[in-house]
Amino acid sequence: MQYEEFVGEVQHRARLGSEGEAVRAIRATLATLAERLPKDEAEHLAAQLPPGIGSYLQETNGSERFTLNHFFERVATREPADLADAVHHARAVISVLNEAVTAGQIEQVRNTLSDEFNPLFESGSEGRFG
Repeated sequence: MQYEEFVGEVQHRARLGSEGEAVRAIRATLATLAERLPKDEAEHLAAQLPPGIGSYLQETNGSERFTLNHFFERVATREPADLADAVHHARAVISVLNEAVTAGQIEQVRNTLSDEFNPLFESGSEGRFG
């Protein structure tokens, strides 16, 4: 998947008004995900993404432990957005991420996270969460 396609899909799924808003949502979500992942896992994931997207996974050192709720709170602060919007945007980003990289890579990412994060990878960007 190319940069423009990734951003466009996030913009569409999150119903954002501009490319800039989509990029902010992508950066907030992926940088926060990178804080939770071991650095080498974030780098493997980044390698399968367009450089302008993958670089957001390389902004932190990673391996922090925090809950899914704290994940969403960090996304909201980083974006910035209210919590409900940040949850929706993060879901849209992760749904596009699921399509942009190999299933094996997503499985490796999921294996490094607690089971609490499973709904984020399974629920898609629409409908009820969890």
